[in-house]
Amino acid sequence: MKRMAGLVLFATLAVVLAALADIGPGALADAPSPASHSRDAPTPAEDVFTPVTVSTVGPDTIPVLGSDGQWHVVYELLLTNGKLAPATIQRIQVLDADDPDRVVADYAGDDVVERLRTLTPQPATDAAIEPNGGRFFYIELAFPRRDAVPEAVEHHLELLAASNPGATEPTPLNYTAARFSLRGGRLPVLGPPLRGTGWVAINGCCNPEIVHRGSIQTINGGYWDAQRFAIDWMRLDSEGRLVVGDPSDVENYVGYGSDVLAVADGIVVDVLDELPDQVPGELPDPATITTRTVDGNHVVLDIGGGYFVNYAHLKLGTIRVQPGDRVRRGQVIANLGNSGNTAAPHLHLHVTTGPEVLGSDGFPYIFRNFLLAGQAGDIAGSDDLTGNWVESRLDPPEPQRRRFPLNLNIVDFPD
Repeated sequence: MKRMAGLVLFATLAVVLAALADIGPGALADAPSPASHSRDAPTPAEDVFTPVTVSTVGPDTIPVLGSDGQWHVVYELLLTNGKLAPATIQRIQVLDADDPDRVVADYAGDDVVERLRTLTPQPATDAAIEPNGGRFFYIELAFPRRDAVPEAVEHHLELLAASNPGATEPTPLNYTAARFSLRGGRLPVLGPPLRGTGWVAINGCCNPEIVHRGSIQTINGGYWDAQRFAIDWMRLDSEGRLVVGDPSDVENYVGYGSDVLAVADGIVVDVLDELPDQVPGELPDPATITTRTVDGNHVVLDIGGGYFVNYAHLKLGTIRVQPGDRVRRGQVIANLGNSGNTAAPHLHLHVTTGPEVLGSDGFPYIFRNFLLAGQAGDIAGSDDLTGNWVESRLDPPEPQRRRFPLNLNIVDFPD
């Protein structure tokens, strides 16, 4: 069987958002006119050349409480070298924007290289960015308490790069850039997307190695990371098996055909129900994949507050809703299948800040309640899905309230 990196909904896809913060009329009214500046006003700091520009993939985010009891913050930087000399990133520090002496995270040396990705995106081989080139840098922060999370962060770079537009040789530089708000709205609270025990959160949060997180894609003229908090849900039976029998037969997968539930009251805004199941272990021809078909048969649900839930890889002919339908939390909307860009039956679920499946910003969310039943092995990195995948079990399972399941958690959802 092919490696399960192909299992994810969009195994090589991703997104970067280019959304601008809204500026209300009040903000403009409060801005002083040039004539109102006093002669005694402080002189602004001198402008400096910054050869590598720094921006975030997304306008803001919000911390999410994980099943480990930590508050997680996940985002990406886009680094662009706009000068003639190569730029080598030596260190990136995440600072509390309101207390710059507080270093929230510090990446240097090999840690920098491990978190860098090309624009394709593929893992970087070193910390150098060629002239006119760019890299993504993946950041995951964890805090023991909510009040330990800064209101916003900034990023301090140490690098070797061109000190001015005419320089062709790099020199040591350092500067701070890219303020990023960690107070970007409220967390959507979801009900269960599935029923019963033994559901594994595959390709989940929170590290840069996971396929979903790294699959930034260019959509509608921008970079988007719609799948930043996506989960691929597969089910284990009582013996810890994902598949019983021939793994090339979709019917032999434990979760295949399971009811898929509305996670909140909402309005259906998009439906596709025309693609057959893939043969497990085989991905579709990449040349046939479009932004419309990559997630297979799917449903997009507007749950209000500017948030949308995306369900993917649904079974052909089982979708029970149409665009414009109103649904209630817990309502059956489809059945779990294996359509689209997938190598084994599963439910791909993610939340975005827009209705576009790929061209929207992926946003964190929490489940109202679930039971943490244990931890599974590295399913996504395996060539063979047969056998027992339980790495550890919790007896009894631990109740989790208003939390986010982390990668390879085994979850029991209430009926």
